[in-house]
Amino acid sequence: MSRGQGRTRNWAFIVYPESAPLNWEKLLDETHIPWVKSPEHNMDCDSNGELKKPHWHIMLFFDSVKDYAQVKEISDMCNGASPEKVNVVSAYFRYLCHLDDPDKFQYSVSDIEYHCGADPADFLKPSTSERYQYIGEMMSYIRDNDIIEYSDFSLYCLEYHFDDWYPLLCDSCTYVISEFIKSNRHRKRLPEEVENG
Repeated sequence: MSRGQGRTRNWAFIVYPESAPLNWEKLLDETHIPWVKSPEHNMDCDSNGELKKPHWHIMLFFDSVKDYAQVKEISDMCNGASPEKVNVVSAYFRYLCHLDDPDKFQYSVSDIEYHCGADPADFLKPSTSERYQYIGEMMSYIRDNDIIEYSDFSLYCLEYHFDDWYPLLCDSCTYVISEFIKSNRHRKRLPEEVENG
């Protein structure tokens, strides 16, 4: 992410509660540009271990490319810091909570706010390694709880794992999980069949 010249569709800047107008969120909403607000970063420390000023990270998503000056007009409405280009939206979104920085304070993804049609589903897609981790967790749950019906497992995911397992189940791993459940069901029935055979 870099400041300065160049045009891109996605931009970010920082807003400090101490200097932002009281209605800064309303002002941003009135631009009708989709945007997200990080949790308030009030536990960030500098290199000396001192707390930094509380702040929010704001990310804007334009339909067409914008230059620095155009975005600066918007950040100025909020008394925000200088805008910076966002090169990889998914990486910056994860930075909103320091998900890839274990040495920094970890903020909750559920505290991210979405405005003007910004859709959390666009940002919360798991990485490849996370997908495999979730699939492994699902298989372990199915095995440990003797799940033999896909519908039972789907409803469990809907109720208890809506943010991690459920989207994955709906979007990309239904076949693997349904086959695993089917295999689990057959494995459980096999001893009964042998006894009755």
